[in-house]
Amino acid sequence: MCSHRCFLLLIFFLASHSSVTSRILPKISVTTSTTLDVADSIRKTKDASSFRLNQQEEQSQYPTSSSFSLQLHSRASVRGTEHTDYNSLTLARLHRDSARVKSLTARLYLAINNITKADLKHTMYTTEQEEIEAPLISGTTQGSGEYFTRVGIGSPAREVYMVLDTGSDVNWLQCAPCAECYHQTEPIFEPTTSSSYATLSCDAPQCKALEASECRNATCLYEVSYGDGSFTAGDFATETFTIGSASVDNVAVGCGHSNQGLFVGAAGLLGLGGGLLALPSQLNTTSFSYCLVDRDSDTSSTVEFGSDIPNDAVVAPLLRNHQLDTFYYLGLTGISVGGEMLEIPASSFEMDESGGGGVIIDSGTAVTRLQTGVYDSLRDAFVKGTTDLERAGEVAMFDTCYDLSGKTTIEVPSVAFHFPGGNMLALPAKNYMIPVDSVGTFCLAFAPTASSLAIIGNVQQQGTRVGFDLANSLIGFSANKC
Repeated sequence: MCSHRCFLLLIFFLASHSSVTSRILPKISVTTSTTLDVADSIRKTKDASSFRLNQQEEQSQYPTSSSFSLQLHSRASVRGTEHTDYNSLTLARLHRDSARVKSLTARLYLAINNITKADLKHTMYTTEQEEIEAPLISGTTQGSGEYFTRVGIGSPAREVYMVLDTGSDVNWLQCAPCAECYHQTEPIFEPTTSSSYATLSCDAPQCKALEASECRNATCLYEVSYGDGSFTAGDFATETFTIGSASVDNVAVGCGHSNQGLFVGAAGLLGLGGGLLALPSQLNTTSFSYCLVDRDSDTSSTVEFGSDIPNDAVVAPLLRNHQLDTFYYLGLTGISVGGEMLEIPASSFEMDESGGGGVIIDSGTAVTRLQTGVYDSLRDAFVKGTTDLERAGEVAMFDTCYDLSGKTTIEVPSVAFHFPGGNMLALPAKNYMIPVDSVGTFCLAFAPTASSLAIIGNVQQQGTRVGFDLANSLIGFSANKC
């Protein structure tokens, strides 16, 4: 009798243990450490102050198959830097990043507690779905951590730099006449010189899709506030966008006559969020991808629309929040440090029924934010594996820093994100051990947040092509495919 019960208990134990093991351990091997090229990282901090964009934009190494192409560049390569040293540049970036995170969490809070959804049909856009591509530049110079892309606006087309942002839906640019405008690299767009510019009426479906709009003389007015004091307001219109060699008509865009904030250098913003006014939806495409170049690099990469996720990509579920469709949520199941999974509750990465919590991937946030308990576990595991390194003082939001002056290369614990099915994305050391000055101070580039929302930032995405398959709700990561 006892032996029979004991046998059943044993079977139950083994089955339960097997289930837990398969959930926690990845199907592929996890390395315990990885190499950080200290000397190369320091060299880049010294080069960052001298970036200038060439007249001929550098071509991405990523193979392309479309006539639609935009390049992405760093802000440093667009405007150079006004900072006298790399440490002041870092502090400015982190200040801007904190404002960005506050803005995102505030937007989510408002969406959860004040839900307003407009009814907009995809049929309003008639653009044929096809692969479109565009170059990407890193944007660190003004302390924003954002990336710029160059796009043609109007007829005839005028090329301007636009901030790329997966956390925004509304496309906009500064327009003359300006009641209030910040400084930008090129002359401010003059809508009266474009034959394709047309304001939208108040009953237009695009106008009704705005979160904040007003009506003046039967013309639609828009306003977007970013929570950090930045805002743009003006006429909501349609205009022709030139992406590479192709023109896309009737793209809904804000023509901002009153603009303020930390967008210095860019003419406006290109929204790649999940909403109906974002560019992917307006292009009627079900997929896009981007690759963010090194923040301290003057090289470029691309953003593509209509591109498939490569077969060799690390794939994860792409989740959506019914309360706020702008953000792209990632099906993250765990994090490993030094080859060991962190012991944290699975609920730390899950979205609750109200739409709170979860993990978003964002091109506009620089440093990855994790719930305080998750961050503490990651930091403690990392510190445990770096006892041979000399510690340095805290720098802004970074509480785990090291003095690596005199070092050429070092070994640091590996850090990897884990997804359902045993898929794993191992981060390069330079994507989480970053220099904060030019004399050898490096910090662990993660930060805690009191919010339930976690954010995968662009520092951790550098050098990886991130693909969004909207039709199949998948996101793919392809290393070294910029």
